[in-house]
Amino acid sequence: MTTHSELQQCIDDMVDERRGILAADESAPTIAKRFATIGVESTEELRRQYRSALLSTPDLGDYISGVILFEETLSQCDNRGMSFSELAWQHKIVPGIKVDKGLGPLPGAPGDKITFGLDGLPERLLTYKKQGARFAKWREVYPISHHNPSRQGLVANAEMLARYAAECQAAGVVPIVEPEVLMDGDHHIDCCASVTEAVLKSVFQALDLHKVTLEHMLLKPNMVLPGKSCSDQSSTEEIAEKTLSVLRRCIPAAVPSINFLSGGMGPEEATLNLNTLNQAGDKAPWQLSISYGRALQQPALQAWQGRVENCQAAQRALLKRAKLNSLARLGQYHSGLE
Repeated sequence: MTTHSELQQCIDDMVDERRGILAADESAPTIAKRFATIGVESTEELRRQYRSALLSTPDLGDYISGVILFEETLSQCDNRGMSFSELAWQHKIVPGIKVDKGLGPLPGAPGDKITFGLDGLPERLLTYKKQGARFAKWREVYPISHHNPSRQGLVANAEMLARYAAECQAAGVVPIVEPEVLMDGDHHIDCCASVTEAVLKSVFQALDLHKVTLEHMLLKPNMVLPGKSCSDQSSTEEIAEKTLSVLRRCIPAAVPSINFLSGGMGPEEATLNLNTLNQAGDKAPWQLSISYGRALQQPALQAWQGRVENCQAAQRALLKRAKLNSLARLGQYHSGLE
């Protein structure tokens, strides 16, 4: 299979009108924090059990088309010895992998961040591909403050995302490009809108410069939201209107799907906002979908509590949230379904 047809096949398997992506790519420190909220120690075996429960959820493939895994998870197996990538694809869920190596400060740009992990990426992609991964994900973050993101921050982060995406496509792996404008702060929704617009414009300029094929990538952006500690919290209608306005200005129609991250949104809030976006954006040129982590997993984690006997309860909780987000993709969700 040529690289082009590999990429197209992956897009065909992942992009449709009702399914979304499950982000289960928490790093070791992040999953430890999540487990701490239910009083469970983060051991390799417990992480394996938890992710095995998620991936073996019956009928999950009806609502989820792809799953982003962490490096450790990609090499793990379920109790029958089936690799997690095989387990996912058994449900027609495409396995993918987070390939960035985490954040650090950007030198010369106080407050801005940069993501590491380009060194050795081509070799790692070939290994991940052998382990069953067909797409990858890389995240850059943009804090909002009086002086962030700086021009230097915008350019440097966009360059990293574009170089990563180009490496992925060269290896026959579909890149998910994730520029996340953070919700932390007291900024107004209009501030988030202008920063998100600047971020997306810089990212697509860099993608063009590095000859990334837009038809063979997915975008994982934030919704346009006010800061978490802003006194003026916006309605779901205003969030949808501002988000769509920014996307229409910045995202070429060639991009097949926009899969929003949930950031700090709660499960119900994330589903409601997705629903309003799809109702308002019914003529949008791209699919408006999800790549939610916590907003899909939180109820499942609460149900699981680190106990084998709770696996089915966790799976029911995950399936319910996945189904509600599928309805939101069709603009058919309402809070009465909760």
